[in-house]
Amino acid sequence: MASPSATDHERPMTDDRSPPSSGADPAGTRDPAARRDRLELPADEMRRLGYRVVDRIVEHLDTLTEQPAIRRGSRNDLEARLRRPLPEDGTDPEQAIEEVVRDVLHHTGQVQHPRFFGFVPSPSNYVGVLADALVAGFNPFAGTWFAGSGPIQVEMVVIDWLRQLCGLPDSAGGLFVSGGSVANLTALAAARHARLGSHDMGLEQARRLVVYLSDQTHSAVPRALRVLGFGDHQLRRLASDDRCRLPLAELAAAVAADRAAGHEPFCVVANAGTTNTGAIDPLPDLARFCRRQNLWLHADGAYGAAAVLSRRGQRLLDGIGEVDSLALDPHKWLFQPFEIGCVLLRERQILRRAFAVHPEYLRDVERGDEEVNLADYGIQLTRSFRALKLYLTFTIFGARAVRAAVERGFDLAEHAESLLRRQACWQILTPAQLAVVTFRYAPPGADPSTLDRLHDEIVDHLVADGTALLTSTVLRRRTVLRLCTINPRTTEADLTLTLTRLQHLAATLLRS
Repeated sequence: MASPSATDHERPMTDDRSPPSSGADPAGTRDPAARRDRLELPADEMRRLGYRVVDRIVEHLDTLTEQPAIRRGSRNDLEARLRRPLPEDGTDPEQAIEEVVRDVLHHTGQVQHPRFFGFVPSPSNYVGVLADALVAGFNPFAGTWFAGSGPIQVEMVVIDWLRQLCGLPDSAGGLFVSGGSVANLTALAAARHARLGSHDMGLEQARRLVVYLSDQTHSAVPRALRVLGFGDHQLRRLASDDRCRLPLAELAAAVAADRAAGHEPFCVVANAGTTNTGAIDPLPDLARFCRRQNLWLHADGAYGAAAVLSRRGQRLLDGIGEVDSLALDPHKWLFQPFEIGCVLLRERQILRRAFAVHPEYLRDVERGDEEVNLADYGIQLTRSFRALKLYLTFTIFGARAVRAAVERGFDLAEHAESLLRRQACWQILTPAQLAVVTFRYAPPGADPSTLDRLHDEIVDHLVADGTALLTSTVLRRRTVLRLCTINPRTTEADLTLTLTRLQHLAATLLRS
């Protein structure tokens, strides 16, 4: 077959019935109604609305300390504001944007507020915001090299930065996902495949496998195992020690007992910073044990592993480079906007063997090993360019600044602990570790059950007045409060204000 000539390529396809084009607008490019039917806006309107959105974001961030740490709308109020039939015709875009800011974004927990200490905050940065805007605007596909070579190259670069920070070998690698839940799911699916070695028998092969974790393991892990088809009878939840860590002796006994009973011990899930207390399991000891026992060692570091960027974190997370897989969330302690999680495997090709599927309609994207297709390494085929925000954050601020921001989280938690120790009636349950401190109001002679209810009331009052947000948890069967201080923009004055408010609430509510 003859190749088409350049002239053939350049010759426009025409319809002899088409009207002359001079002065005409056959595509309706200047007709607002025609544009709207193609979901288009004129360039000047796109700029004007874009500037309006940027103004709203900057106003929000610039006044954050003056706003409540949390605003919760009632269901009835939000139903009245937002429930409506599907709009058949559009409305004024500026009005729609203002309504979203006022009626939707106004009613949230301000997870980057300097006095938002609940759960694990997400104190993002404006460079990450701009990166997400670029990604949304250019809308690149980050699944295959064929369609997304630039984004995939950037993702591999940033993944390698994280690999090196964690001390993993050159064979390690991974990809970005939505968050810790999917990172843990992806890692455990890869671990299961590494153990079973094929996809032939499906769940039938996995019935004898047993997974070991502690009572401090995040709920994302048992949820991931449930999705993967593991029953509760295949999970061994071991009681943590007095430092809230996975106890090695009890783990060894459980593994031996399961082997004696004909089960197949398969995986240990270690905590690289628990949500409850910031506790870190003994990673070097667990790594040695798992190697001897032929067990996969997965570390859930969704919250805590980012601390490896700092000197204190490196010391505390000693052994993290020995794990077989790791979950890490940059949208927590690496200061990125939602969503960005990361999964790293010691042997990255295990991910490809676990997830790659090659249908005929993707035959054009298979072009050799040099062209990496990250869709083969995880659950998603269609993937957003999540890596850009972390890439630009490190590029614009530099690792030194990010490291200082991580270090500040440690300093703030230690400062909060020192303030609590100086106030009357506060008991420290777990001292500051990985930027988390847990504590309880415990005046002498007070009934413990009454104090449990008191802490629930304290949280309710904080939510209502918005001065700050702390959340509660349960340790040693008692309700306690916890502070997570990873926001580098939190000040010592913010901590003083928050703890003064706590002291007043605790004393007042207990008297009443």
